[in-house]
Amino acid sequence: MKRPLGAQISHMLKDRGVDVIFGIPGVHNQEMYRGIEEAGITHVLARHEQGAGFMADGYARATGKPGVAYVITGPGVCNIMTPMGQAYSDSVPLLVLSSCLDEAAARKGQLHQMNDQEIAAATVCDWSATAESAKAAFALVERAFEEFDSRRPRSKHIQVPIALLQAEADPAPAPNMPALRTKATATEIAPILSLLPLARRPLFILGGGASGAYWRQIMARTGAACFQTYAGRGTVGAGYPLDFGSTLARPGSAEVIARADLVVAIGTELAEVDLWRTHLGHQSTMVRVDIDPTVLADDQRAEIKILADARDVADALLLATEDMTPNTDWTESEVAETRAVWHAETDAERPGIVPVCKALRDCLPAETMIYSDMTQFAYVAKEVWEMHRPGHWHHPYGFGTLGYALPAGIGGAVGRPGLPTIVIIGDYGFHYTMAELGVAVELGLPLPIILWDNGKLKEIEDSMTGAQIAPNAVIAKNPDFCKLAEAFGARSAAPGSLDEMHQAVKDALEADGPTLIHVTPGLLG
Repeated sequence: MKRPLGAQISHMLKDRGVDVIFGIPGVHNQEMYRGIEEAGITHVLARHEQGAGFMADGYARATGKPGVAYVITGPGVCNIMTPMGQAYSDSVPLLVLSSCLDEAAARKGQLHQMNDQEIAAATVCDWSATAESAKAAFALVERAFEEFDSRRPRSKHIQVPIALLQAEADPAPAPNMPALRTKATATEIAPILSLLPLARRPLFILGGGASGAYWRQIMARTGAACFQTYAGRGTVGAGYPLDFGSTLARPGSAEVIARADLVVAIGTELAEVDLWRTHLGHQSTMVRVDIDPTVLADDQRAEIKILADARDVADALLLATEDMTPNTDWTESEVAETRAVWHAETDAERPGIVPVCKALRDCLPAETMIYSDMTQFAYVAKEVWEMHRPGHWHHPYGFGTLGYALPAGIGGAVGRPGLPTIVIIGDYGFHYTMAELGVAVELGLPLPIILWDNGKLKEIEDSMTGAQIAPNAVIAKNPDFCKLAEAFGARSAAPGSLDEMHQAVKDALEADGPTLIHVTPGLLG
């Protein structure tokens, strides 16, 4: 039956598998809210559009489904642009739907007016488009979901004029049949298969795009060593003896990579935030596998490039290497000794964090999903905390946004009811989105929030000192975080030892609401 277009869009989203929408209503987008309950969709009310975007991002990372957010014209779009940029850089399927003014060229001074809202959003996402008709709105939503499934998933923005949202419209068409995914064939992976038996020191570099495949079996069959990017952590699981870990950012990794006689990079941009140098360090033949052609054309200049989904290539390699016998010069002792040196370097660079990381890791259930923020605790953990499974540690890798972890963790917990989720965030980053703690309280989420409080922007202070700049503007007045949490209706704990932290985390996972666990560098005495 006919309904206002805003309501029809919600029904269309439900038909495409959307169960949760994150957002904030306003007078400009209220028509989008008319159909949410009628369609059977749960709405999570954020405290700020940035929080709504991060929640949708966290939900998408936890579930593998697109995260959807509703925001208003103007400031709503501006506020969610940071999460859109984060989702774009980290290949997260985030769909932002907003209202827009009906006419913005001839009329000035309207509420929430921007010079060009569509173009502003386009600067931080895959594409931004305006629907000028109901048919166009439905087509853009369909396009977004088709691309989430068939291309590198990235954030997208659709805006609909207010009057059009209010206007009666026919229902959206039924969902299209999804495009058939082509599988990588033996012919397509033939270059890899021809090189692997000849290599004595094959090395795989596994990125976030390689998650959820059979790489550990492939590594064992080929005798290959491997690195994982931060986003690819857990791809081979903990304990593989020829795994150098997520240590590409260690300067010495370039020397190790130079000793390989074949490098195969799978599902990774090899971006600045992966390497912190311009060149990987390889001197041998490089094979790149990626779903994004722009990655294949980068300055690493791979000799062999395969445009394909990394998981499809893994399936083909698993079959093709079934009878392969490892013939490798890599040794377990070589890898273990190298990792020990890098582990010590990490500990020396940011003292006192490694023992806390280990204690926290040891008290978490195996299926725990972790959301971390831009904080020194996370920087250390990303290198020393081995993951048993992929896709269970989420961090604002590319865009590097402060305040990500709390709302993203809320979205992740919403997407995985009954499964453990925790947040790791620094004291300064918590200031950015602390208001979203109220959402976790409202939803009754058993969410431990590990707040690492060193009383300052320590990473920036260290950087300034290293650059011979007198540290300035790196200390902000912190509140009593435990009392603040309690004011929201959350629980709090301030453990004085690692054993007390262990108990606080255990209690938090069993609670009927969030718990802020205040941890300081003095925890070890």
